[in-house]
Amino acid sequence: MDLEIRHLRVVCAIADAGSLTRAAASLRMTQPGLSAQLRRIEAALGGSLFDRRQAGTVPTPFGELVIGRARAILPGIDGLLTDTARAARRMTAADRIRVGSVGAPLLGHLLLAVKALLPGSDLTCRCQYSSGALLDDLAAGRLEAAVLGDHPDQELPQRAGVVLHTIATEPVFALLPASHPLAARDEVPLHELLDEDWAVPRPDGDRTREYWASVCALRDRAPFAPYEAEGRQLIEIVRAGLAVSLCQATFIEVPGVVVRPLVENPLWYRHILAWHHDSPLAPYGAGILRRVADGYLAACADSPVYARWRELNPGAEPTRGATDADRGT
Repeated sequence: MDLEIRHLRVVCAIADAGSLTRAAASLRMTQPGLSAQLRRIEAALGGSLFDRRQAGTVPTPFGELVIGRARAILPGIDGLLTDTARAARRMTAADRIRVGSVGAPLLGHLLLAVKALLPGSDLTCRCQYSSGALLDDLAAGRLEAAVLGDHPDQELPQRAGVVLHTIATEPVFALLPASHPLAARDEVPLHELLDEDWAVPRPDGDRTREYWASVCALRDRAPFAPYEAEGRQLIEIVRAGLAVSLCQATFIEVPGVVVRPLVENPLWYRHILAWHHDSPLAPYGAGILRRVADGYLAACADSPVYARWRELNPGAEPTRGATDADRGT
C-alpha cells in the first residue's frame, strides 16, 4: 500500500482523539475498519505508531516522529488544495464540465443530461472506485459533478460547497455462478451465502467491504474471501464458479452469472448525484435530477430480477441511515 495524504489525516485523528473508538467516530468509520486501516498504515511505514492500552492509544517514539512530520505537512497540503481549487475555478471556462463516477447505472444518464441541457459544453468524465475520493475532488473544485454511493450508517460526510442528492436507495443482491444450487432460488438467505467462498472488493478507498462485513457480523459470521477483485475481474471469478459475491440490484445479468435478492433485504446501497454549488451545472440542477432519476427507472426495468423485486416490495426501504433527505452546504 502506498502512503497517501488521507493516511496522515487518520494518524493525526487517532493521536488527537487518544483512542481508536473516538477517532473512528470523528472519521465516520467503524472501530474495526479504522483498526484495519491503521495496521496497513503501520505496515507501509515499517513500524508501530501507537501502543494500544486499556485507557486508549499512546504514540510510540516512532509514532511521535510520524505524527510530528504529518502535522507539519498537512497544513501546507490543505493550503495548496485550497489555493489550486480557487485558481482552477477561476481558470475553468463555464463550458467545461468534468464528471466523476463510481460504478453505478447513473453515469450515462448524467452525461446525456449535461449534453442535452448544456449542448456546447466541453464534457469529460473519469471513473474510480471510491466515493470518498470523488467527494474530495468535488470539494476541491477538480470536478463539477459526480455519481456517488454509500450505505446505511456509512453516509458520506457533508463537504463545504458540495450538495448531495439521493436518486434512489436499493437493496444489495447476491451475485452467483449460473450453475450454483442457490441460483435456483427466488431469494437467497445471507447465512447460506456465508457458507461459500466470496470474491470481494479491495478494502482501501471504499467502505463497501467494511459494510458487508459489518452486516455479516450481526449474524456472528464473517465471509471467507480468498478472492479480492473488482469490476470485470470479480465477475469472471464468480462466472468460473470459484466464488459468490454481492452486487447492485440494477446489475444486468451476463452469461454465466445470475442475480438473486437476499432474504429480508439485509444490505442496502444509496445512489447519489452531487455537484459543487459553484458548478455551471447548479442552475440546471432540477432538470438534471429529473433526467437522471428517469434514467435510473429505466435501468430498473432493464434488470428483470430487480423489476420483479420492486413489484413485490413497493415502498421498501432500509430501516437505518442512507435514506436521509438531500444534504448540502
